[in-house]
Amino acid sequence: MEQTPLTRSRQALGRYGESLAARFLVGQGMVVLDRNWRCPAGEVDLVLREGDVLVLCEVKTRSSTGCGTPHEAVTPQKLARLRRLAARWLTEHDVHPAEVRIDLVAILRPPRGPVSVDHVRGIG
Repeated sequence: MEQTPLTRSRQALGRYGESLAARFLVGQGMVVLDRNWRCPAGEVDLVLREGDVLVLCEVKTRSSTGCGTPHEAVTPQKLARLRRLAARWLTEHDVHPAEVRIDLVAILRPPRGPVSVDHVRGIG
């Protein structure tokens, strides 16, 4: 199936956001364990370790707030899926951390002006 220029543009924006988020979180002292981990139930953008805490991170990148903020894209259904994916990742990797946390990195990259990065810890 051929991708449209809009689809390619959105995918590029998403890849940009995930790379920026990974660099940002590593700069905060976290260690990346996995990127774009997939299973039949879905995908996790980033899996990281912060001390004894395993962090699953959802990255939402937008070029404007015309369709809502990146924060608003994480619905209760998305949060429930992330919880299920966290349990599956732990099982498949046989990891038993002291704590598991789900974070959000919300990135706004407008056509003009600076990029905004907001790391929200413990969204669910």
